[in-house]
Amino acid sequence: MIAELRSSVAHLLAVDLATGEISEEDEHHLFRVLRARDGEAVSLTDGRGQWRLARVISGAVMPEGEISFIEAPAPLEIFIAIPKADRPEWIVQKLTEIGVTRICWLHTERSVVRWTSDRAAKQLERLRKVALAAAMQSRRVWLPLIEGPVAAASVLADIAICEPGGRSLVAGDQRLGIGPEGGWSPDEIALSAQQIALGPGILRVETAAVVAASVLGHLRNTNRPES
Repeated sequence: MIAELRSSVAHLLAVDLATGEISEEDEHHLFRVLRARDGEAVSLTDGRGQWRLARVISGAVMPEGEISFIEAPAPLEIFIAIPKADRPEWIVQKLTEIGVTRICWLHTERSVVRWTSDRAAKQLERLRKVALAAAMQSRRVWLPLIEGPVAAASVLADIAICEPGGRSLVAGDQRLGIGPEGGWSPDEIALSAQQIALGPGILRVETAAVVAASVLGHLRNTNRPES
């Protein structure tokens, strides 16, 4: 991680990266909750790879230096059956922290939870706010895409699903599918591009998502060529 991002007192999504303008909500958090003091560094991003440093001066955020750009990370996409209760929030938070680039919710044959179009819009709005907070906490400059729900059958041919008895994860994997608590149906397994095993046991939806993303991230870091 870039040292300036890690050491900043806060990392915020800028309303205007050129001027350093931030939202009223972020101003409150920075000055009332974090109690940022004059001279402390703040990092700002547009959520699309651009970022810059700023500094707290007389109770305001003032840009400092040039705007920098970080290339988009390699795709790490999780397609996941909607779980019960508040688990989607936890999943989005953790996957964002890990570095997942896209989270797409699925309606599977055995899904218990299904979102109507009205409910989906509200859920996605809430989950994007969760993703934003997690991205700022983990100093990301690219926000993940939060999408769906879509019918699992429409994407299974293009993703590798997590299923006991499958092959091991490899660094080149990019799109992983996590089924519902009742598991994938035989028809869904037949439609999938490949099956990947995460271990000998049966994992809960949220556990499988975090394990899959974490292992894949580790494999990519381990196989990254030295500069």
